[in-house]
Amino acid sequence: MDKEAILALLEETREFPPSAEFTAQANLNGPEMVRRGNEDPDGFWADIANELQWFHKWNRVLEWNPPDAKWFVGGKINLSVNCVDRHLAGARRNKAAIIWEGEPGEERVLTYWDLHREVNKFANVMKALGIGKGDRVTLYMPMIPELPIAMLACARIGAPHSVVFGGFSAEALRERINDCAAKLLITADGGYRRGNIVPLKKACDEAMTGCPTIEKMVVVRRVGEAAGITMHAGRDLWWHDLMKDADDYCEPEPMDSEDPLYILYTSGSTGKPKGILHTSAGYLVGVYATTKYIFDIKEQDVFWCTADIGWVTGHSYVVYGPLATGASVLMYEGAPDAPGRDRFWEIIEKYGVTVFYTAPTAIRSFMRWGDEHPAKHDLSSLRLLGTVGEPINPEAWIWYHHHIGGGRCPIVDTWWQTETGMILITPLPGLVATKPGSATLPFPSIEADVVDETGKSVPPGGGGYLIIRKPWPAMLRTIYGDHNRYVSTYWMRFPGVYFTGDGAKRDKDGYFWLLGRVDDVMNVAGHRVSTMEVESALVEHPAVAEAAVIGRSDEIKGQAIAAFVILRDDYPGGRPSADELKRYVTQKIGAICRPDDVLIAADLPKTRSGKIMRRLLRDIAEKRVMGDTTTLADPAVVAALKEKYGENEG
Repeated sequence: MDKEAILALLEETREFPPSAEFTAQANLNGPEMVRRGNEDPDGFWADIANELQWFHKWNRVLEWNPPDAKWFVGGKINLSVNCVDRHLAGARRNKAAIIWEGEPGEERVLTYWDLHREVNKFANVMKALGIGKGDRVTLYMPMIPELPIAMLACARIGAPHSVVFGGFSAEALRERINDCAAKLLITADGGYRRGNIVPLKKACDEAMTGCPTIEKMVVVRRVGEAAGITMHAGRDLWWHDLMKDADDYCEPEPMDSEDPLYILYTSGSTGKPKGILHTSAGYLVGVYATTKYIFDIKEQDVFWCTADIGWVTGHSYVVYGPLATGASVLMYEGAPDAPGRDRFWEIIEKYGVTVFYTAPTAIRSFMRWGDEHPAKHDLSSLRLLGTVGEPINPEAWIWYHHHIGGGRCPIVDTWWQTETGMILITPLPGLVATKPGSATLPFPSIEADVVDETGKSVPPGGGGYLIIRKPWPAMLRTIYGDHNRYVSTYWMRFPGVYFTGDGAKRDKDGYFWLLGRVDDVMNVAGHRVSTMEVESALVEHPAVAEAAVIGRSDEIKGQAIAAFVILRDDYPGGRPSADELKRYVTQKIGAICRPDDVLIAADLPKTRSGKIMRRLLRDIAEKRVMGDTTTLADPAVVAALKEKYGENEG
C-alpha cells in the first residue's frame, strides 16, 4: 500500500454501528463475555472448550514458557468427532454439512450423516494402506468434497495432513512433501478452472521423481478420460475402488491436546517455505469460537467462505470452524468469473447463502466488473459479510456494503495469519461499530499492540509494528523440523512477544488499521509470496545472472510482483523474453507467483558493499520520487532503470 493510500485510510471517519435488530439476535450481544475474555482469558477459553466433546478434560488451560505454549494440558480430543460425530445425536444428523457446486455446474450435498460415513470409510482406507498416528499425509486436490473428507479422516486417525494448494507447481509440491517426509499423497486426476482442466495428477507424477518417502498415491476421479492420466501399478490407487468395500466406522484416535493436527506451508522471507505446525485442541477451540461469534453462526445459516482449502482460511473457515459449529458449509470449485462475472451472486441466490466471507482482491474485481452483475440477483438472504487476506480500502468496503449487503449487513473485516490459526482482530458484529478499512478491535483475550523499533507502544495515530503480547489457543507451535527458525522469525524481534511481520496504526478509539507486510513477503491477492522465493526461481533459469523482486501497489490484487533481471553475457541459448521468464517462474513455483512485470536490465542499484537497494526498485515501480541514492555505487543505474521501466511495463 502506498503512502497516499495509507493516509486516505487513516483519514476515514465514517462509522457504521450495528443495527438494533442484528444486535438483538447476535450470539455475542453484550459486554460481559468481552470483559471476561480480557480479564480472565483462561476462564474464557475454558468456558468455550467445555462446549466441545472430549475423551478426557484438561488439567490446566495454559502453560506458557515464552515462546512455547501448551493449551488444555492433559486433555484428549479428536477433531473429526467434534466436526462430525457430535452432531449426529440430534436434528443435525440429516442437516446439510457440505453443499458443493462444481465449476461446470454439478451439485452434491452431504448431510452430517453422509459426511460421517465418508470420513470413517476413508480413515479405514488409510489405515489399510499403513497410515497411522503421526504419519504425514499430503493432499493436492481441487475444491471437491473429498478434500475435507480426507482432512477429517486424517484427523480421525491422528495423521497430520499437509494440504498443498492445487495451483502450486510440481516442484513446489515436491519440496513440501520432502520437508515433512509424507508417506501418502492424495490427489485427483484433475480439476476445473475457468473451463480448463487443471492437470493435478500429472503434476504429482512429475513431483514423484524426487519424493522417496511417498509409498502410495490415492487418486479421485474428478475429470475422467479427458484428464489423460497414467496410473502407475503398485503405487497409484483409485479413491472409489478403495472406498467400495471400506468399513463405515473407524474408532477415533484420542489425541493429546498438543498432538499435531496439520502442517501448512507459507512463504518466508528467506525463500524456503515454512511448515507451520498447528496442534489439536487449542486450534479447534480457537476456530470454533471465532466462527461462532464473529460470523454469528445460527442453525439455519448457509456459510460460504470463498477461500481455497489450500490456504489457511480454507482450513479454519471452510472446514474445521464451521463444521465444529454444525453449520451448513458451501463449497465452490471454480472461479468467480466463469462462466460469467455474476457467478458468485448466482450461487448466493441459488443456495440462499446467509454469511459470505471473501477477499478484498475479489471485491475490487467485482467493483471493476460493474454493479449490474450483483444487481441481476436476489441477495436478500445475506445477513453478514466478511473480508480476509489483506487490508480493505474504504471504497471497496462501501461498495461491498451497498451492492452486496444492501446496506443492512454488518461487515467483519478480519485480520489473522497462517501462523495465528484463528482470527485475532475483528469487529464483533452485534457489538462493535465498524469503520471502512479498519479491522477494529482484538477478539476477547487477544492482547495486540503497535510498537516502535524499540518495542515501546506508540500513541494513538502513530504507526509501527503489530505484535501480540500473550498466547492464544490456535497459535502455531513451531516451524516443522526447524524450531530455531520459529523462535528467530516470530519471537526475537521483540523478545517475549509475537511479531506478526505486519505494520499497523491505531486510532483514538483504539481501532487497528493494518498497513501490510514490513518484511520481504508480498501480499498478492491475499496470498503471501516471498520475494526471495521468486528471485530464487528466476536465477535458476540458465540465462539469468541476478534478480531482484519487489511488490508494487495494484488496485485489484493489493500487490503485484515486479522483477528486475540481469542476464548472463555468456549464455549460449539466446536472450529470453520477459514472457518466457514469467512462464519459467510459473513452472517452478506456481501461477500465484508469476511476475506481473519483468524488466531485463543492464544493472541493479547497489550499495558500495554490493547490497541491492530494493527500496529504490519500489520507488521505480511505484513511479514515486526517488529516495536517497547517496549510498549507491553507481547512481546512474537508477535513472536508466526508471526510464526503461516506463517503456517496458508488464
